[in-house]
Amino acid sequence: MSDRLLSVTERTTLDYVEGKAVGETFEWESVAVVDATADREDPGRVRLRFEFDNLSEEYLPKHMVDLELTAEQARTLAADLEKHATRVEEATKTES
Repeated sequence: MSDRLLSVTERTTLDYVEGKAVGETFEWESVAVVDATADREDPGRVRLRFEFDNLSEEYLPKHMVDLELTAEQARTLAADLEKHATRVEEATKTES
C-alpha cells in the first residue's frame, strides 16, 4: 500500500490482512493494515486502527477507521478474538 494514512512499521500489529467493504450498492475486497496501540505518554485509551489499500476504489474514498477503546473494551474484544481463534484452530485441525 502506498500513500497510506496509517504508518506501517516493524511494530504494526498486522501489516497485511484480507478485508471486504460492503455497502448498499457494492462489495469490494482488498488488503488492509490493522494496528492496535496506545499513546506512549499518558495512555488514556487503546486505539484500534484499520485502513484498506484503496487507491483504485470508486465507492470508498481513502480513509482510516480509528476506534478508541477503554481498557475494559479492549480486553473484551481480545477475549472474543481469542474465543473465535480457538474455534477456527479446532475446526482446521479436524479438517487435516
